[in-house]
Amino acid sequence: MGYEPAVWAIAPFALLLTTIALGPLLFDRWWLKHYPKVAFGLAAITLGYYLFALPHEARRTVAHTAIEYVSFIALIGSLFIVSGGIHINVKGEATPHVNVVFLFIGAVIANLLGTTGASMLLIRPWLRMNKYRVTAHHVVFFILIVSNVGGCLTPIGDPPLFLGYLKGVPFWWVLEHCWPMWLVGVGFLLAAFYVVDRFNYLKAPEQLREKIAEPQDQWRFDGLFNLGFLALILIAVFVRKPPFLREALMLLAAIGSWFATKKSIHEANHFNFHPIREVAVLFIGIFATMMPALDYLKGQAAALPSTTTFYFFGTGILSAVLDNAPTYLSFLSAAAGPAIDDPAQIAARLADPAFVRVLVAISVSSVFFGACTYIGNGPNFMVKAIADHQKVHTPGFLGYIVRFTLPFMVPMLVLVWWLFFRNAEN
Repeated sequence: MGYEPAVWAIAPFALLLTTIALGPLLFDRWWLKHYPKVAFGLAAITLGYYLFALPHEARRTVAHTAIEYVSFIALIGSLFIVSGGIHINVKGEATPHVNVVFLFIGAVIANLLGTTGASMLLIRPWLRMNKYRVTAHHVVFFILIVSNVGGCLTPIGDPPLFLGYLKGVPFWWVLEHCWPMWLVGVGFLLAAFYVVDRFNYLKAPEQLREKIAEPQDQWRFDGLFNLGFLALILIAVFVRKPPFLREALMLLAAIGSWFATKKSIHEANHFNFHPIREVAVLFIGIFATMMPALDYLKGQAAALPSTTTFYFFGTGILSAVLDNAPTYLSFLSAAAGPAIDDPAQIAARLADPAFVRVLVAISVSSVFFGACTYIGNGPNFMVKAIADHQKVHTPGFLGYIVRFTLPFMVPMLVLVWWLFFRNAEN
């Protein structure tokens, strides 16, 4: 990189995060009406700085970021539309035991459909299963487990791992090396969820608990032909050339699903485009304003410590506030050096136990820490938007961190570090 942005250029990103955190809390009505202006305005400041104040090379960064944004929205949007054409009618109401089984299955499916695909497919039936006593913890633990931690076993599971696969990490390498961390992380969160959900269940009036225990409906699946469109999207993820063919296939799947799905299925899912519109607008601001932060990180890569603990917490903390995919790539580049541009060299480096320890730390932390905020991973905000649209209470940005990240995610992350990375230093 032939340039380094000024430190002050990170300010629009910090300001955007602050408004996302405090806007809905302090001035909710104003925020709902004006958040597009905030996102576009701060994005314009950063884009203006990159296009007119930095060397010509910075324009390539803008172009690359724009392409990444288009790919991001194509994936999120197509999965949102296709999953909206599948209606899963749940059987009765969910007890804590049933909820735990559902979340565990969701964590497994996240490795087959990706955290985004699993989230979009399962969030609506999840909310319906718990409709009589749904609270914030149902939404947030779904985000923690299905939208993030669950997708740690395959490159399909989460975007950072897919980038690693493209850089030369073998497809099954992640499963081979990360399954113990996955078991501890998912197991810890499922146990914590059960305790919280059991308490919520016992607080419900006895008549409601009896109603929940009674089987009311049968499982029924409508719109299953959309699984074909879902498969097309997953296949498209692996398409790299020619440019934009991947996004075109995703758009084709979304259009096909939209016109092939009966209106009654969309109505049963309370489907509309507001959630994806909100995510698209906010992430324009996030993608644009985070460029200086990522470029500054790249510029400092050579000076980073080389310990596994640093890579675990460094990758993780930045994955929580930046997009976890480019954060993963930045730390992988710091660890691999010139080998980052040669998949064969990356594969050869995997014979080095020290490099393997670092890569496992980067892989696990980029996926796990993405659950710590709404912006850490793409599906997080989408799940919140869908829940908000269905009038389900969700915590704000700060409430999410205080009520769920600190008491549940942080202990789990420390436990994973203690068990697997504390003594795994270079």
